[in-house]
Amino acid sequence: MKALTWRKKGKITCESVPDPTILDGRDVIIKVTACAICGSDLHLLDGMMPSMQCGDVLGHETMGEVVEVGRDNKRLSVGDRIVVPFTISCGECRQCKWGNWSCCERTNPNGREQAKTFGYPLAGLFGYSHITGGFAGGQAEYLRVPYADVGPIVIPDGLDDEQVLFLSDIFPTGYQAAEYCEITPEAEKTIAVWGCGPVGLMAIRSCFLLGAKRVIAIDEVPERLALARASGAKTIDFSTQNIQETLLELTNGLGPDAVIEAVGMEAHGADTMAQKIGSAVLSATTLERPFALNQAILGCRPGGIVSMPGVYAGALGPVMMGVFMNKGLTLRTGQTHTQKYLKPLLERIQKGEIDPSFVISHRSTDLEDGPALYEKFRDKKDRCTKVVFRPHGVAA
Repeated sequence: MKALTWRKKGKITCESVPDPTILDGRDVIIKVTACAICGSDLHLLDGMMPSMQCGDVLGHETMGEVVEVGRDNKRLSVGDRIVVPFTISCGECRQCKWGNWSCCERTNPNGREQAKTFGYPLAGLFGYSHITGGFAGGQAEYLRVPYADVGPIVIPDGLDDEQVLFLSDIFPTGYQAAEYCEITPEAEKTIAVWGCGPVGLMAIRSCFLLGAKRVIAIDEVPERLALARASGAKTIDFSTQNIQETLLELTNGLGPDAVIEAVGMEAHGADTMAQKIGSAVLSATTLERPFALNQAILGCRPGGIVSMPGVYAGALGPVMMGVFMNKGLTLRTGQTHTQKYLKPLLERIQKGEIDPSFVISHRSTDLEDGPALYEKFRDKKDRCTKVVFRPHGVAA
């Protein structure tokens, strides 16, 4: 089958790889009908994630049709149309029973190695390095789905793949980030969102779904800012505006009640000369650059919440912990507990409250286009905001 594979830093190719097979009785094999490039996949392209190996199949935003079912899987049947969460969870360990699906204790076969960095093993992830399990990803014609009797959700007729594909990651991720801000209609909260990529845009929409009074979105890419405005947010273009000064101006000096950092380890940009010097040093000395995180910490009002869905890989550059502590902020973060959100967010889509496909700018029916589209997405060329593949052509 065709699949997009990681070769080395800066190089992704479309290769012919062996078809997946059932390895455990709870597995299923799906024919991938739609998959996407996630912003966090760009960290792989840029060599920011350790333990990638040449030939690894990429991708963790995937859905498709079940074509083979393991003997112990009584939940799914051949022909079912499913969305696959990017987190792989067993459903049986204490973390899964607590609802902490992304902290599953059993699904990462390389958990001991991961624990050397994080202290404990965490859930396996599709297509995202060997420290997270070495599982083949879904930017391919077919995908093996382990623990498939726990994670995937069956999609009813009447919904197009593009409406539901992002239940696999970015919609639940943006929604969880918004939920962490403790938004209620009665609270009339103002939320600031750093980064208007796909996750940031989903977070903006989710803030409004939960009842936020106002959302302020921060980015510099024109098409992303336009999508943020179309979603109802006020915007700050950090290439022409000072973020902190503008936040204070927009909030009458009070500041946002909570902030969402949806950028992650490859953030860039600074307001002051000292920050610019620090930026240059960090860019040369560390994989992770918490510029957006530090801006979010600075921008949040005292006593507020910092929600951080932005992805980091391990050791982090200098963070404003003194500012964080003295302002009495609360940090909420982590990989998304995707399984928790699948059913309620599917219901929101069915009710017409949101159509997540609004973020898509580029589509392809040929994985051979993948390497060029990866670069286009990374470099923000051709107004590229989100890429979706239909490896077997457009579904009827």
